[in-house]
Amino acid sequence: MLWIAAGVVALGFLVALEIAARRYGLPGPITTQVQEVIFPPKSGFLLYASMALMMVVLTWRQRLIATGVAIGIDVVFFLVRWAFDVRATEGHPFGNGALWVMLGYAVIAVTRRTGQERALLLKGVGLGLLLVAGRKTGDTWLLITSKTRPAVLDQYVATADHALGNPSWVVGRMVAATGPVGAHLLDWVYIQLAVAAVVVALYQLRNVAVERRFPGHHLVRTFLVIGLLGPAFYMIFPTVGPVFAYGADGGHWAVANIWPHTPTPLDVPQHMAFDEITPRNCMPSLHAAWATTIFVHSRKGPRFLRFAGTFWLIATLGATLGFGYHYGVDLIAGVVFALTIEAGLRALDRGWDRSGIQLAAYGAAVFAALLTSYRWLPTQMAAHPWVFGPLLVLAMTSVIYGYVRTVKLWDLAAAPERKPELELEPQPEPQPQPELKLAR
Repeated sequence: MLWIAAGVVALGFLVALEIAARRYGLPGPITTQVQEVIFPPKSGFLLYASMALMMVVLTWRQRLIATGVAIGIDVVFFLVRWAFDVRATEGHPFGNGALWVMLGYAVIAVTRRTGQERALLLKGVGLGLLLVAGRKTGDTWLLITSKTRPAVLDQYVATADHALGNPSWVVGRMVAATGPVGAHLLDWVYIQLAVAAVVVALYQLRNVAVERRFPGHHLVRTFLVIGLLGPAFYMIFPTVGPVFAYGADGGHWAVANIWPHTPTPLDVPQHMAFDEITPRNCMPSLHAAWATTIFVHSRKGPRFLRFAGTFWLIATLGATLGFGYHYGVDLIAGVVFALTIEAGLRALDRGWDRSGIQLAAYGAAVFAALLTSYRWLPTQMAAHPWVFGPLLVLAMTSVIYGYVRTVKLWDLAAAPERKPELELEPQPEPQPQPELKLAR
């Protein structure tokens, strides 16, 4: 019933976004997803990663067959496009096969499976399709923010960012100094964040096919909830980022072309008009939030996975700042937002108790305080950086400490109690029995 309710809510949300996008003359998430059944997909890597996520419910033989069928379908699509001289200029030349395989297994689940096997296969297909739908939903959200929020609050955020020493300007110069190699590496990490999440999720879900059930909590749940709730704050706190508001990418809409070489002047911040194309997707930084959850969920994996989670977190934070997509205060809000969502989902999985409610409420309070201070106290924050800078870091650190401490207590409570070994008293060595001599 929970999965059915979640599916109904997700479908209703997609329909609402489709209607909202149509009002602005834009294709919605359902339309763009249906188009990828035939047309070149926007991200072939994401579709194959979603198919890999779906295949956690299959046996190894079924996985090999599904992968072969997906590759075969992509080869056919490629040959047909090549024969008719149709080039995938606005998408990847592959990925349709993965989507066809997921849809095919949905049909198989309904027509050829029954009972628990049907439910498990539908959960796997739903998990894979939800990841794709989440990407389409996010793209539609961004388009809607650019149409409905003509004024942005970048001057407020840039002013508050002085309390942290303008990290986007500093990291931007560092990335520029690394040349094209460093920029291309960070750009690839930034774009393929969802694929990295799937790698960690595959490790967490590696035993689903054997146990025939999903674990209570895993990375994909947090990833999807962050993508669902995060864009709502773009409507409340619309910002475009320093590379647009203070850089060349903003064109004539930018305040000045000073990023990343000259910090913003300490003037009185005000609303500023911007174009109807650039998404207002800075506050909070969802890339920082997603990278934080990847790091958190990779902690219980093998050494390679822990190393990869750490690398992805550092590289993502460097990319968000170094490319001018986010301010430093965005990242702090993103980390707090991610840990608050993660705490709430973990508490929901284990049953709400006092510690779970306190942790989720504290994270939400800190997140609200951060956004309030960015909007109403940016001038004071910039005027006293040695006070507000440490306070911002301390607020984020307090949420991190509270999360780590509470989760450790939960893990200790969930661990099976080890029974003390019984101490056996030493037994005396057997004495040799005297031989009995029978009298004649």
